[in-house]
Amino acid sequence: MAIKTILCVEDDRFIGEMYVRSLQKAGYDVTWVVDGNDGLVMARSQPFDLIILDLMLPEQRGDQILDALRSDDTDLIPESKILIMTNFEQDDATKSAIMNRVDGYLIKADITPRKLIDVVNKMG
Repeated sequence: MAIKTILCVEDDRFIGEMYVRSLQKAGYDVTWVVDGNDGLVMARSQPFDLIILDLMLPEQRGDQILDALRSDDTDLIPESKILIMTNFEQDDATKSAIMNRVDGYLIKADITPRKLIDVVNKMG
């Protein structure tokens, strides 16, 4: 499935604007929200090909959103891919539990806009 629509859940305005602008220039239709509650509502309200999800968010953390959308028993968004982007280091057990439910996991400090587009292109 080719990725066309992206939900970006990122509370850092500078980083969010950089992601959105870069992804839009690459031809993606991007919706951006800045807190966990809005991210969960938006992810449930319409289908997205990809959800870029920060872990450290106001209102609800990214791992809580992930738990609500995709658990061991239920997948409310089976058509969506999820890409975690964070600067928060996870211990191996936590990262492993997250990785079992997502399609990618990136450290923000290591990602340039060009690298993000390359990753998204490869996911599609």
